[in-house]
Amino acid sequence: MTKIRTTDQAQLFVWSDIDPDHETDFNQWYDREHMEERVRIPGFTGARRYRAVSGSARRYLALYRASSLADFTSDAYRKAFTKQTQWSVTNFGRMSNTRRRVMHVAQEGGFGWGGALVLIELVPDSMDADAIAGLLSETVTNDGVLRVHSMIPDEALSTPLPSESTQGRVLAPCIAVDLASEPIAEATLRDLKEKLGSAVREAETFRLMWALDENDLPPLEG
Repeated sequence: MTKIRTTDQAQLFVWSDIDPDHETDFNQWYDREHMEERVRIPGFTGARRYRAVSGSARRYLALYRASSLADFTSDAYRKAFTKQTQWSVTNFGRMSNTRRRVMHVAQEGGFGWGGALVLIELVPDSMDADAIAGLLSETVTNDGVLRVHSMIPDEALSTPLPSESTQGRVLAPCIAVDLASEPIAEATLRDLKEKLGSAVREAETFRLMWALDENDLPPLEG
C-alpha cells in the first residue's frame, strides 16, 4: 500500500448553488476576481473550481489550498474576508444552500489534481484516523486515482456565509479523491460508498472547471 503522509496544510471549501438567472455573473465573478483575489493572499497556494456531475442541491464547489490553518487567521486573510468587494457581496448574497468549511488536511497520498473529483462527507466520529488512512492507502493505488486526502473541519474558522443556514449545521470530516476522468470518479464513488457504508453522510462527483496556482499569477502592477 502507498504510504499516507500527515500534513499541516489546510483547505477551504465553499459548496453552493446559484439561481440560473445570476449564473453567468456568478461564474464571471469567480473566474475574473474572486479566485485570483484569494490565491494572492500570503500562504495560499492555489484554488480549483468544480461543477457537480450528477444532480445536487449545490452545483458548484470551490477549493482553496493554504499552507496551514494559520493562514486563515492572518491579517491579510482577515482583511480580504471582512472587506469584500461589492461584486463579492452581491454574489455571496445570491448563493444558496451554501457550505463553507475551513479544513485541516490531516492525511494525504499521491500528487497532482485530476479532471474529476469525488468528495465524501463522513458522519462525524464514524471512523478513526487509522481506518481512514487504510482506506486512502488502498484507494490511491487504483488505476486513474491521482491523489487522496482527508480533511477535518476547524469549528472556529468555519464561520458560515450569509447564505448558509446555521440550524442543524454539521461540521463533517471529508475524504476527497482526485481522478483522471469522470467514469473513474463514478466507479470510485460507488466503491467507496460500499466500503464506507453508514459512515457516508453525503457524497458527490465533480468535473474540474479550472485550476489556479500561485505561480500562475503575474506580479501586480504598481
